Amino acid sequence: MMSWAVAAPAISAAFLASLVEAVEALTIVLAVGTVRGWRPAGLGAVAGLVLLAIIVILLGPVLDRVPLHLVQLAIGVLLLLFGMRWLRKAILRAAGIIALHDETTAYARETAELRGQDRGRGTQLDWFAMLASFKAVVLEGLEVVFVVIAVGAGRGMMVPASLGALAACVLVAGAGFALHKPLARVPENTLKFAVGVMLSAFGVFWIGEGLGVPWPGEDLAIIAFAVLFLVVALAGVAIARRPGHAVVQ
Repeated sequence: MMSWAVAAPAISAAFLASLVEAVEALTIVLAVGTVRGWRPAGLGAVAGLVLLAIIVILLGPVLDRVPLHLVQLAIGVLLLLFGMRWLRKAILRAAGIIALHDETTAYARETAELRGQDRGRGTQLDWFAMLASFKAVVLEGLEVVFVVIAVGAGRGMMVPASLGALAACVLVAGAGFALHKPLARVPENTLKFAVGVMLSAFGVFWIGEGLGVPWPGEDLAIIAFAVLFLVVALAGVAIARRPGHAVVQ
């Protein structure tokens, strides 16, 4: 029987991480659709989703053939590095060291770059638009795939993690289709802070599982690690906000 204490953080981590990546991919797809046309933008996005689905299908059997402790250790290390990268940027943004990510600004930049391209023939325009949309979906989607596999592999949580990711993507796609504009009001930087904390917590937990560490409370240790990372991250924000504090970026 799956422990809800593990399933809930897995679903939440996959949902929040996918929400962030889906918003960023949507911004580019909307820019392509607005400037170059919705048909090539949609075809490129669909092609990217198909490729991501193929990657997930191919990775599943491969992971089943690898010893569980090696999978847990490898994923734990990668997940910790991945989560710490997100958390570091989130801390610097929260402290005002680097600028907050703004989807409206990103949308304007993307549309300006697309308009600056030589339109040429109609077929060339379609291929360029499709490629831009395809690349955005694949690049952002690969991070979603990684998060789903990382939080889902090892304890039978692939389905809950996949459902969390799917729910986020459907939510963002539906909102984008209805509004036809960037989701600028989504608190993306706050989400990245939360995702960084959760992924880092999962990373430490899986590393310990791979090394055979008997965590106190077993699966509940994930929550304890998340609280610890949150406290340290908030302390990092407070320290970085001090006048004259130098930060190497």
